[in-house]
Amino acid sequence: MTQSTQTADTTRIVIAREPGGPDVLDVVTRPVAPPGPGQVLIRNTACGINRPDQIERLGFYPAPAGAPEGLGLEVSGHVAALGSGVEGLAVGDPVCALVAGGGYSDYVIAPAGSVLPAPAGIDLADAAGLPETVLTVWTNVFEIGALSPDETLLVHGGTSGIGTTAIQMAKAHGARVIATAGTAEKVALCERLGADIAINYREADFETVVTDAGGADVILDMVGGDYVQKNINCANAGARIVSIAFLKGSRVEVDLMRMMLKRIVLTGSTLRARPDAEKARLTRAVRETVWPWIAAGRLAPVIDSRFALDDVRAAHTRLDSGGHAGKILLSC
Repeated sequence: MTQSTQTADTTRIVIAREPGGPDVLDVVTRPVAPPGPGQVLIRNTACGINRPDQIERLGFYPAPAGAPEGLGLEVSGHVAALGSGVEGLAVGDPVCALVAGGGYSDYVIAPAGSVLPAPAGIDLADAAGLPETVLTVWTNVFEIGALSPDETLLVHGGTSGIGTTAIQMAKAHGARVIATAGTAEKVALCERLGADIAINYREADFETVVTDAGGADVILDMVGGDYVQKNINCANAGARIVSIAFLKGSRVEVDLMRMMLKRIVLTGSTLRARPDAEKARLTRAVRETVWPWIAAGRLAPVIDSRFALDDVRAAHTRLDSGGHAGKILLSC
C-alpha cells in the first residue's frame, strides 16, 4: 500500500526539446505519478546540475530505459509518498537521492535503494549537490581505483563538483592529493579543500610536476585527449587510471608500451545506466563510510551558485562557461 501526504497534481520538469545549447531547455508541466513498488516520491527542495546533464542536452547521453522524463540526476527534499515494500523511510523525512532522470522538477520518483537521509549539519538545499558526485567518486576512486590511505590521488578538474568532492573524500581517507585547475583562484580553492599540491595547468605542465612529486597511484580523469598519455607518463607502477568524462575528446593515440611496463590499469565507468540493485549497494557503502565523514565535518558540498528552476537556461549557461567552482544548484 502506498503511504503519502497531500501532493500537487502536477510537477514542473525540464526537457531538452532538441539537441543544442541552453536555449533548447524548456520547463514543462506533467502529472505527478504515484510511486510504484520499491519507489519513493520526493518533493524536491533543490537539484544538482552535472556535466552529464550538459551532455544529454547536447544529444549524446540518452536516458536509460524506464528513467523519469527530463533532465537531472540528483535531488534533495522531503519524502512525499512511499510505494509498497519500502522500509526505513517515512513520509516527511528529509532526504537526498540519486535518480536516473527527471531531477530538475518539483516532484521526482527515485528507487528506494538510491535514497539517502539528508546528512546532519548540511543545509537541505545544499544536500542536492551530494548524491551524484559522492557516488561517482566512491565508485571510481575507492572501488575501481582502490585508493589506499598511503597512496596519492591525482584529480583533474579539481574545482568541479566531482573534483571538490574527490579532494575532500580522499583526504578524509588519509590519502595524499594532487589536483589540477585552470586559474589561481581555483588552485587556491583546491588547497583550501586539502589538496597537498594544486597545479595551474595553464602555467605548469602537470605531468612534470606530478612526476617530480613522486607520481600518482590513482588518477581520476575527466579531460581525456592528450591527458591520457600524460596520465600514463606520470603514473606510478601499478597505478589505476579511471576516466569518467572526455572534455578534450575520447579518441586518443597512446603509447601502450609505457602502460604495459608500469602494469597500469586504464579503465572507465558510468553510473547512470547501472541496475538499481547495484546503485543501492553503492548507496549503502556511501552511507556507511562517507556520511560519517560529513558528520565529522570532513566533507561538505562546495556550492558555486543557485538558480530558480525556471532559470535553468541561465544555470546551464553558467555550466557551459567553465567558470564555476563547485556545484550549481536549482531551487525547486
